[in-house]
Amino acid sequence: MATVSGQEGRVRAALRRPGVLDWVRIGLLTAGIAFVATGMLPAADAEASVRRIAPLLLFLGSVIVLAELTKEAGVFDVLATRMARAGRGDYVALFFMCVAFASLTTMFLNLDTTAVLLTPVMLALAPKARITPLPLAMTTVWLANTASLLLPVSNLTNLLAADRVALTAPRFAARMWLPQLAAIAATMLFLWIFFWRRGARGADRYTPPEPAAVDDPVLFTVTGAACLLFIAGILAGVQIGLAATGAAAIAVAAFVVRDRSRLRPALLPWQLLVFVTGLFLVVPTLMRYGLSDLMVRLVGTGDGMAGSLRAAAAGAGLSNVINNLPAYVAGEAVVPVANHDQLLALLAGTNVGPVITPWASLATLLWFEWCRRREVRVPLRMFVLTGTVLTAVALPVTVAVLLATG
Repeated sequence: MATVSGQEGRVRAALRRPGVLDWVRIGLLTAGIAFVATGMLPAADAEASVRRIAPLLLFLGSVIVLAELTKEAGVFDVLATRMARAGRGDYVALFFMCVAFASLTTMFLNLDTTAVLLTPVMLALAPKARITPLPLAMTTVWLANTASLLLPVSNLTNLLAADRVALTAPRFAARMWLPQLAAIAATMLFLWIFFWRRGARGADRYTPPEPAAVDDPVLFTVTGAACLLFIAGILAGVQIGLAATGAAAIAVAAFVVRDRSRLRPALLPWQLLVFVTGLFLVVPTLMRYGLSDLMVRLVGTGDGMAGSLRAAAAGAGLSNVINNLPAYVAGEAVVPVANHDQLLALLAGTNVGPVITPWASLATLLWFEWCRRREVRVPLRMFVLTGTVLTAVALPVTVAVLLATG
């Protein structure tokens, strides 16, 4: 028992020590504060930027707390066990179930919900089925991005694009469903090649686990209901930060009554809050000092195949440098108003392309946070190389289908 306790202490100490990505996040915020202090970013602009992201920060903090407490209550373990049992030991069946689950969650809720709520389910599934967690984790993060083209609600960038091209949700879906299928098909191909095939996963079959036990039925029921209320709130049009805060408050209240020892400061994702705040201070500064001119040169003004591919590549490339939301906003500002195909190609680049760097999208950031919390090692070189291959194939295919069906 002493050995186990010592191992747990070392793991907790390691998790408390800032890693490389933590120092990058701290450095980004420090740079942003320095820009404001030196006047490179006017104080009024900085205040407007922080005010704009305040609901996003509220969402991030609340939804991580909600998901963490839901995990503590055993909800994710139960869902993971049922999925593994439904597959009956067949990796192919499990693969298609995981792809369908991740795709539908992303398309009909949003990519951040997939990252927050589905990632813990996938990571809990691995030990239940005695399989490596990496195929399950990569399925979640890739489809959280590449399956986010179908509806305006699927991605915040979609909401901006739908407003720009004046498409209602049904018309947006009618325009994007074939490109969406193309993106998912390409993602499935490379998921299987890199992570799910027999040579990559290392086994012919897995062992379906026994049904998961629930330690505290009250906590299980209340936190599960809080998650459902969060999803229902999003579908009903409640502001996402308010929906997450309300659901998290229900979960916290349940733990205050039943097991307040699990309520600890580590529940708050300070790394993500620091990164997002720094991002929205640094990017406006860059826009003032040449980023807008650079975007004109990168995106161009052509609305045909060449111009659309160029816009898509620029969106994907910039997403992996600074994050997909500011990349889309910067690209949209230089796309001519009449160039609807070029704008939707840019959207494809900022949705399908952010799978190369850990900060390329908020969903990817949330996913990395969950992997860190569950001690799942994701080799950064592997993540970058496989994501590059996926983007290099999936993005041109998606844009080609987009233009062919336009």
